[in-house]
Amino acid sequence: MFKFITDRSFWVNLLVAAVLALSLIFLTLEMLGWITKHGEYLTVPAIKGKPTEEAIKLLESKGFDVTIQDSVFTDTLQRGIVIKQLPDAGATVKVNRTVFLTVNRYMPPMVAMPALEGKSLGFALDLLQRSHLQLGDTTFKPDFMKGSILEQQYNGQRIETGTNVIWGSKISLVIAGGLQDEQILVPDLVGKTFAEGKVTLEAMGVNIGAVIAKDAIKDTAGAFIYRQNPDRYNYEKKPMYIHPGQLMDIYISRQMPLPDSVSLKQ
Repeated sequence: MFKFITDRSFWVNLLVAAVLALSLIFLTLEMLGWITKHGEYLTVPAIKGKPTEEAIKLLESKGFDVTIQDSVFTDTLQRGIVIKQLPDAGATVKVNRTVFLTVNRYMPPMVAMPALEGKSLGFALDLLQRSHLQLGDTTFKPDFMKGSILEQQYNGQRIETGTNVIWGSKISLVIAGGLQDEQILVPDLVGKTFAEGKVTLEAMGVNIGAVIAKDAIKDTAGAFIYRQNPDRYNYEKKPMYIHPGQLMDIYISRQMPLPDSVSLKQ
């Protein structure tokens, strides 16, 4: 074999080598063209608005690769449909081109409950909308902070700020209705437990203000009330009155107050 090569002139060998190299390059390019389907183009179909599974089958049947690039949730659109495609419909691309899809999720995501308590009603409604939540029932409770949110509720129970709820959930609000013209006698809570006093005040529509503990207390509900503000009687021993929605400060202790402190100030 080597003798065959050496018997030929240098230029003949060079020409043969060049022909072989060109042939190899040509064959390589042809194979690459065949593998990549060079020169073949497809038109991207319109799949926006179609169910995701149907859109994927359609694209794959026409020779496209498909990747779900993102999934979002829009409650005004049908769930599970394609809401965006890239390349756009009608674009001319090579075979095997990947089409990226953005789809509308089937299940709504969870959102964090915003802090509404203490906010004005208008501000609270804006927060609900921005958090993708809806306004449920509204109830009014006598309170001097008229128009502010006293409590936020979900499914009839108070819900803490930051708790995860389903997108679009209805949040009920307890709103301060201001002080009522009605006057009621200040109740005598001294000697009662904090739990008993709380029930009494709630029944009258009076709100608890500050709770001041005389000593270290582990069980606030079972602690005893030894002082209140306002008192049942004024310095002239006349009954005091209060409006529904006003605040009453409560002073509590672990020990039952002495009989002298329990007796009405007569």
